[in-house]
Amino acid sequence: MHKKPSAPRSPRARATGRVTLADVARLAGVSPITVSRALRGERAVDADLVARAKAAAAKLGYQPDPAARALASRRSSHIGVLVPMLSNALFVDLLEAVQRTLRPAGFQTLIGITHYDALEEELLLREQLQHRPAGMLITGLEQSAASRALIDAVGIPCVHMMALSPTRPSVGFSQVDAAAALTRHLLEGGRQRIAFAAAQLDPRTMQRLAGWRRELMASGRYDATLEWLNPAPSSLALGGRMFEQIVRQQPPVDAIFFCNDDLAQGALLAALRLGISVPRQVAVVGFNDLTGSDQMVPALTTVRTPRAEIGEAASGMLLALLRGEVPPQRTIDLGYDIIVRASS
Repeated sequence: MHKKPSAPRSPRARATGRVTLADVARLAGVSPITVSRALRGERAVDADLVARAKAAAAKLGYQPDPAARALASRRSSHIGVLVPMLSNALFVDLLEAVQRTLRPAGFQTLIGITHYDALEEELLLREQLQHRPAGMLITGLEQSAASRALIDAVGIPCVHMMALSPTRPSVGFSQVDAAAALTRHLLEGGRQRIAFAAAQLDPRTMQRLAGWRRELMASGRYDATLEWLNPAPSSLALGGRMFEQIVRQQPPVDAIFFCNDDLAQGALLAALRLGISVPRQVAVVGFNDLTGSDQMVPALTTVRTPRAEIGEAASGMLLALLRGEVPPQRTIDLGYDIIVRASS
């Protein structure tokens, strides 16, 4: 018995088993271009055709191919985002604001975690650029020469976050000025020997160190032995250990500036264990105003940083660049706030 040959499938469907736009169009009884426009939500498509196209897509389980769509439109729907870590609420707040701003505009994020490593950042950047993102959001300005060359070569818009650049699109604040202002608050409160305790030692931490140094040098109170720098990751546990070490220093310190709130929170817990009165014996301050700092005993004095506002403003600037607009400002300084609480 001679079998009748089955209808040939498209090369794409035969190779991948993926439901194609053409499959949806056949079921809906319309052209592929109509299905494409209907699923993109273009207003020019008749409502009845939109309903038929969506019903057919739902029945077949059709999922658009972002890569094919990007090639067809010559525009990607992805934005590359590079941040140092996700274990710090600082960058979680930043990313949530980025997502809130970009998704309504039709963009998705490709997130890369650099771990404060310039080589890892360069590798992630190369990988993300292979996906042809529409633009990039990158934390900081400390990229390697190779990374900067890559960004310039691809010619896509790129906005830097959490830092200020006179030449590149950027949104942030001055870490140096913020740290100097917090140090000045301690000096104005009569503190004479102010230690600086830091972990991670990433570029923004070192900028805070520079601000502390600047203010103490200007007041004639700088002492290199007051610098306590530890390259280990920042944590409550490390903050407690550093506090125990610093309060044994001679001559004694009367204030400790921790480079991040988690260190300072750990220090306040250690002070309770050790029976050391804060701020009577030693003042404790932090940086970033992380969750829980206002609930510590005593409540923590710190610098409130606008990380959510930075994520929103940087994403907004990137969207403007993608539209071909010239932003009114290439550098946006969102400032900071000194939040004075009971610990100082």
